[in-house]
Amino acid sequence: MSADRVRVLVADDHAIVREGIRSVLSGTSDLEVVAEAADGAEALALAEQSDPDVVVLDVSMPGKSGLEVTAMLRRTVSTARVLILSMHDHPEYVLQAVRSGAHGYVLKDTAPADLREAVRAVHRGEAYFCPTVAKQLSVALRGELEREQRRGTLEALTGRERDVLVRIAQGRTNKEIAAELGISPRTVETHRESLMRKLRIRTVAGLTRFALEGGVLAE
Repeated sequence: MSADRVRVLVADDHAIVREGIRSVLSGTSDLEVVAEAADGAEALALAEQSDPDVVVLDVSMPGKSGLEVTAMLRRTVSTARVLILSMHDHPEYVLQAVRSGAHGYVLKDTAPADLREAVRAVHRGEAYFCPTVAKQLSVALRGELEREQRRGTLEALTGRERDVLVRIAQGRTNKEIAAELGISPRTVETHRESLMRKLRIRTVAGLTRFALEGGVLAE
């Protein structure tokens, strides 16, 4: 047995999936499956015992999820690299995996050769995401950036501007807002114009959408 082999732990709650992964990885001279786990707790225990180079984890497992295991492995077996192998390609799943410390993410319909290359890549210290997942990660990161930008913009508003924005989003007229806040309709219009200028939004519909997406109405 070569000391240069990449030692792999496979964790999935379906035996047939684990067998398939073992078959794919064991058919090469440089990859070796050293342990198999059926749930998150077992994956953590076996990782400490077998000291794998790469842990291939499913996201959905009984008990501790693959994401929880990923985060815990960073503390218990920090040298192990984590590759998520999942059927889920939703942007939030992918983003959570990265935040948990995963080094790669591929889907279960990935070709055998691509799975082997993914294991080798994360072992080399590289990040590896199959094309579909890479696209979803881009979507998730873009959404995260837009939310951060909205939060930053909201922080630039005055308290009174936020009060007016909330009521605009609730469908109030200038006269109704003025009565509720104890200010003149002209002052409300001034705040409305200031909001549009600061937020670079030209319509009431746009202000309403911004308020909804920024969570202003939930405050």
